[in-house]
Amino acid sequence: MSVYSIIEIVGTSPTSWEDATRSALITASKTLDDLRIAEVVKQDVTIENGRISSFRVRLNISFKYRERA
Repeated sequence: MSVYSIIEIVGTSPTSWEDATRSALITASKTLDDLRIAEVVKQDVTIENGRISSFRVRLNISFKYRERA
């Protein structure tokens, strides 16, 4: 039987939502093991001087929970 934890993270990119998602997952995978599912729950942009300055995604990601020995 497995147990999974779900956390929310935010990724940003100056070029696209896809790059923001990729960046967030690459970063999360450096400290979290057994990433399973990533769900984009929100997309937005930041605007400066009437132009998009960054793309942002909010992700729920799940990973396998492991008890400490």
